[in-house]
Amino acid sequence: MRSLDVGLTKEQIAKRGGTIGGSDANRIMAGDWFPLWEEKTGRRPGDDLSDVLPVMLGSYTEEFNRYWYEKQTGRDVTSEGMEAVSKNVPIMSCTLDGMTKTEGGKPAIFEAKHVNPFGDIENVVQRYMPQLHHNAYICNVDWAVLSVLIGTMKWEFFEVEIDHFYMQSVLDEEARFWSHVENDTPPTNQESVAPPKTPEKLIEVDMAGDNIWGAGAADWLENKDAAKKFKSAESALKDLMAPHFGRAFGAGVQIKRAKNNSLRITEVK
Repeated sequence: MRSLDVGLTKEQIAKRGGTIGGSDANRIMAGDWFPLWEEKTGRRPGDDLSDVLPVMLGSYTEEFNRYWYEKQTGRDVTSEGMEAVSKNVPIMSCTLDGMTKTEGGKPAIFEAKHVNPFGDIENVVQRYMPQLHHNAYICNVDWAVLSVLIGTMKWEFFEVEIDHFYMQSVLDEEARFWSHVENDTPPTNQESVAPPKTPEKLIEVDMAGDNIWGAGAADWLENKDAAKKFKSAESALKDLMAPHFGRAFGAGVQIKRAKNNSLRITEVK
């Protein structure tokens, strides 16, 4: 019978028993404590997910998710599959889908998901907030990128800035849960702790009197047309890169083709 080698190894699953992983963080913040406590104390095995289609499909498409993100953004994903443990809180661990950078160049953890096309994408982002914060804390970064395949027809990615107040809630709840594991005392299921959301009531603010806003606005207006020209020139140069060109250079610039076929243009001094 054909087999499919995806997901965590048996060794990685065994290691998770002694720590709180990223997916565990989702369960803790959702209040699903008692079943997780049973797993962590060896009273029951973890759920066998090998026959759960959405889980297996998400594992199988994870590598494609990385590829598609790199292709669409030009930003690399590294450190996929790396296991990390928090230096500050050794009970916290994660197996990374990867590390990347935000559009602004900030280091970020990368999380790949594959969801059905019928749900609200905002709810998807909220669902994985505990895992994003958990993994970001371990890796000591302030940003996370959530790359989501939606059914078979749509892909979106979200840059999430870590909310340090919510992060503290994650740390507190994980510590409370783990005290039950260490003391071997069964917990009851808890109320879920909701991640921060965009305020329902948004207000309008006149920033005309703010000097920093004024300076930024002036720079934006002054360089708006130049930015469009810059993007147009970048696109024109990249269009000249034939498929067999690994590096092209001249007139003070160069373009290099990465292994994933993404193109990067830089100044040559």
